Amino acid sequence: MKSLFTLLVVALLGFQLHAQTVTISGKVTDETSLPLPGANIIIKGTATGTQTDFDGNYSINAQIGQTLTYSYVGFKTKEVKIKNAGEIIVSLKPSASLDEVVVTGYSENNDVIRKAMGYGISRNNNYSSSKKERKQKNITQSYTPAPIVGNRVSENESYGRINENIFKSVSTAPLSTFSIDVDKAGYSNLRRMLNNGQEVPEDAVKIEEMVNYFTYNYPQPTGKDPFSITADVVNSPWNQDAKLVRIGLKGKDISLENVPPSNLVFLLDVSGSMEDPNKLPLLKAALNVLVDRLREKDKVSIVVYAGAAGLVLPPTSGAEKQKIRDAIDNLSAGGSTAGGAGIELAYKIAAENFSKGGNNRVILATDGDFNVGSSSDRSMESLIEEKRKTGVFLTCLGFGMGNYKDSKLETLADKGNGNHAYIDTMQEAQKVLGTEFFGTLYTIAKDVKIQVEFNPAKVQAYRLIGYENRLLNDEDFKDDTKDAGELGSGHTVTALYEIIPVGVKSKYLKDIDNLKYTKQTNQNFTDEMLTVKFRYKEPDGDVSKLIVKTVKDENKSIENANDDLKFSAAVALFGMQLRDSEFINTKKKEDVIALAEAGKGSDKDGYRAEFIRLVKSSK
Repeated sequence: MKSLFTLLVVALLGFQLHAQTVTISGKVTDETSLPLPGANIIIKGTATGTQTDFDGNYSINAQIGQTLTYSYVGFKTKEVKIKNAGEIIVSLKPSASLDEVVVTGYSENNDVIRKAMGYGISRNNNYSSSKKERKQKNITQSYTPAPIVGNRVSENESYGRINENIFKSVSTAPLSTFSIDVDKAGYSNLRRMLNNGQEVPEDAVKIEEMVNYFTYNYPQPTGKDPFSITADVVNSPWNQDAKLVRIGLKGKDISLENVPPSNLVFLLDVSGSMEDPNKLPLLKAALNVLVDRLREKDKVSIVVYAGAAGLVLPPTSGAEKQKIRDAIDNLSAGGSTAGGAGIELAYKIAAENFSKGGNNRVILATDGDFNVGSSSDRSMESLIEEKRKTGVFLTCLGFGMGNYKDSKLETLADKGNGNHAYIDTMQEAQKVLGTEFFGTLYTIAKDVKIQVEFNPAKVQAYRLIGYENRLLNDEDFKDDTKDAGELGSGHTVTALYEIIPVGVKSKYLKDIDNLKYTKQTNQNFTDEMLTVKFRYKEPDGDVSKLIVKTVKDENKSIENANDDLKFSAAVALFGMQLRDSEFINTKKKEDVIALAEAGKGSDKDGYRAEFIRLVKSSK
């Protein structure tokens, strides 16, 4: 009996030891020992976890015997079983896939919403230390929305009104005209909302920016024109009575060595609204990504604005990286937002240091909250339209949540011969300011317009998917005074049309009276579905050039389409589901997932896998 009692005591003590809660701290790095800020650490089989800080450090309470799962965007997930209290240092290996990314939610009292940050400051292959000690708090939700945060962050965000394109009859409107759009802010912004469990406002869903966030394997241009044109037709995956037409552009790739010198003026919002961790601190970290890529022949200036505007870094060679970084590190937030004064000063500095034949660009980084001086979209539009005459282009970088003014930044970018991106994580900063930035800088074609003429012998009606804010009047196509989008080195642009063939009855079409005077068809072109016309100008030109491409009718299922077409269709379908579009016959996200997985392809950067994960985790 005594021995039995002893066994029970030993077993109980063993159980208590096994269930003992201990504190595990440590660091997460890559293979080269560089810290990975914003890495996820989750207790396997639970919803408890945390993330690493600026320097890759973390701390978490767990029980002996439990397993910690470590994951980070673009790296392979690693599991470590807890044997005792102490330190666990983990090195993650790079992965070509983002399948293993963990989606996390956050409670309202979390002092740092780290999913929106993903901090890290690269400095000559070393990360700088944070000057503030940041407390790590356990994440209370995993794969679960955080409704308190979601409701709170959307209170003061603003988006321009989008009225979804409808089907148009070819007999009354045979032409469709629009400006290209290489902005990608729409996708990263809604990704932020979905990751935070936030309801996505309908007007925040810009389908063309979702589709164009991803790159597609269009052929390199071979002729004298700076881009190639691809067009193909398949049966619509969401409407059995329709077909899907894809039009793709690919800009000529220019190597970094051949990109001319850059005259860059960073225009940075340091107002009080930028003090949140996912605004100015993330912006400072993001700018260091760009600093790493600057060349000696590049010049950088920094203008800041809050209650007033000021020059904090005069034009400085890209070789003086530490001087540039010091200026960035010394930035702090406070005051109101004199956006107009900042823009005036930034363009003045850019004009004074204008590089003839080079890249001259103002890079505006803000949450878009202009509330002093010129503040309305109309007055800002007039200001930027005037400034673009100097030959200085504009890039707008959006940051933060809860106060994000998408409509203002889109207006500024459109009128400033530029582009608009939204940076929600350090990974997005690497993409926008690292991998893609110099391609964006080197504009190879400006005022790029597309006009599609549909053959009434083949097409009864058509609908342009997305681009609602980029529509042009038909007469604008040949008018060289009308502004349109710019195309950078290596960029791809994709546009999708949904087509209702002649003879098909569709619930989306309403009857109109027969036309008395208009000739309906031309029998000489019965094998052609449509003709695509492109107009563009050289970066420093004033007269447009014309390219024409005809597209023949095809009867090919989506299953037989190439990976890129399948994937772009999946992204468009998801966007239409988010917008609750009346033009799709499926609201099931499983249909999006199946189509995206069929078109995932090699996915070397992992962005397509991330999209699939995003759809799976969405409500």
